[in-house]
Amino acid sequence: MPYNHGKEERKWQRWKLAEEKVLRACGVDESTIEQLRTWDRVMFNSDRRFYEKLQETGTYLDCVAANATPTDIYTVEDLLNDIENVELLKSLLTVDKLTLQISVLKMNGYSTNEIAVLVHLSTDAIYKRIAALKKKLKKFQG
Repeated sequence: MPYNHGKEERKWQRWKLAEEKVLRACGVDESTIEQLRTWDRVMFNSDRRFYEKLQETGTYLDCVAANATPTDIYTVEDLLNDIENVELLKSLLTVDKLTLQISVLKMNGYSTNEIAVLVHLSTDAIYKRIAALKKKLKKFQG
């Protein structure tokens, strides 16, 4: 639910008036009440900024997540079976299986360091294989 500043402001005002009424009934002096009001207002504004930023981020991430199609490719065979372009498929069939496995792991969100550990190569080797694959497939970019 989006952050509603007006609603939260009214809720804060009601809470603050009720609190100040209790403080006055307990005999707290006005300068202390004013200090509390000032401090609470600073906290309210801090929370407001946080929730507004949270809303902006949440909206952006929700939008991106809605537009992204999840990958159902978990193996090299899945990757190759999902290719519809015959020329692209022929080109990928000439690539070694380890490089294709690295690309599948990358597609599934693994970091380069995680992939290096899984396939027992250095991160430099992973970067070089990805670069070589990109170079080979550059002509298929749309």
